[in-house]
Amino acid sequence: MASRFLISRIALAVALSGGMAAAIVPGAAVAKEKKAEKVEFSKAYATVAAEIDKTVSEADGNAALQAATAKAGAAKTDADLASARAEVDAALGGITAKLQQAGAAASTPLDKLKQGELTRNVGIYMADPAMQHRGLVMMLDSGQVRPEGLGQVQYLAGVTAYQTQQYPEAARWLQAAYDGGFRDQQGMIQAILADSYKRSNNPQAALAIVHKELEAAKAGGAKPAETSIRTALQAAYDAKQLAPSTEYGAMLGQYYPSPQSWNSAISVVRQLASLPKKENLDLMRLMYVTGAMQDKRDYLEYIENVDPRAYPGEAVKIMNDGITKGKITASELGGEKANAEARAASDKGSLAAQEREAMKTGASGATLVAAGDVFLSYDQPAKAEAFYARALGQPGVDANAVALHLGMAQALQGKSTEAQSSFAKVSGTRTPVAKLWSAYVASKASPAS
Repeated sequence: MASRFLISRIALAVALSGGMAAAIVPGAAVAKEKKAEKVEFSKAYATVAAEIDKTVSEADGNAALQAATAKAGAAKTDADLASARAEVDAALGGITAKLQQAGAAASTPLDKLKQGELTRNVGIYMADPAMQHRGLVMMLDSGQVRPEGLGQVQYLAGVTAYQTQQYPEAARWLQAAYDGGFRDQQGMIQAILADSYKRSNNPQAALAIVHKELEAAKAGGAKPAETSIRTALQAAYDAKQLAPSTEYGAMLGQYYPSPQSWNSAISVVRQLASLPKKENLDLMRLMYVTGAMQDKRDYLEYIENVDPRAYPGEAVKIMNDGITKGKITASELGGEKANAEARAASDKGSLAAQEREAMKTGASGATLVAAGDVFLSYDQPAKAEAFYARALGQPGVDANAVALHLGMAQALQGKSTEAQSSFAKVSGTRTPVAKLWSAYVASKASPAS
């Protein structure tokens, strides 16, 4: 699960590719006639920086530079990268030494803003995120970044810090950008920020990032963003917190129902809850109903949980489904499939007698629950509902199990209101399972647009 949110090199490159024209123009003032004030650097800095600025501004036509930059970006070893960067430096006329000279001469805030811009740009040509980061921080420390571009510069400072594995530094700048309202076009800021906190051993901060936003969206009647939900789910999972993981997993399934979403949501709860087989079975049933079973492990776990000796008909159904979809093979099941099929044939023959026994006046709670469980396993939810409804409240029955299974039987019939009422009665260790089933019902009642 955790790897789904790790930030790829390609994604980071996309995040860093945007220009910052609006950010680097000093926001000193704009005259009444809408003409920007003249930007003035210190004389000492202007003298040494002019040549660098000209070189960088004309870089697009420098074929040697383009070739060296491409080589730097494709370098696989430190030695190759160092060699490519030396070629970039040479193609720019020894710009590294000139940058150092200019940096020593930068004295005013505008000098430092420009020096940061030049440093960042040269760092891009050299495929040097540490150099880019130094330039971006120099710009920020100058105090001269335009307000409308501040969030973008903070974001890029965070991304470059992330690239160089300075995770607390990355979190510092990304959080500042996020708090200031900046949102990148790729929608990556939450994921990078959350992963920065995670790698800084601060998963609680990662979770807090999106919790407030999600709550605000729900309070405003808006559908929370899928990226926000997934980021929160990842952070809660990383923190090994079952309750919030269940909450965000349920939100993901409800608002963005798809086999992939349900697989993520159910898998997280499944891992964190570590339920006994009888309780985990109801999670596997939801995974099947939502089409979220994706691999051999899912099918084998379902078969083990359902126990072909207890519910052979349901076990055969899952075996056949796995074989049909190419997730498991008959040879992997060995003789278990044939044994389950034989049991199912015999079991089905006893259903009528079991139903008659449960229909009797005064049938015990245990008899009613057993009948409900059998008919639920044979995909006869209406009959299962009737028996569970009678069993609920009777002495000696597991009230939480009965309420959950009653809600499942109602959900499978499309009885949304009744199912939600039943799920609301579930407490204890079955609560996470009930919440996910409740979200499934909600997704059916109000499907996402």
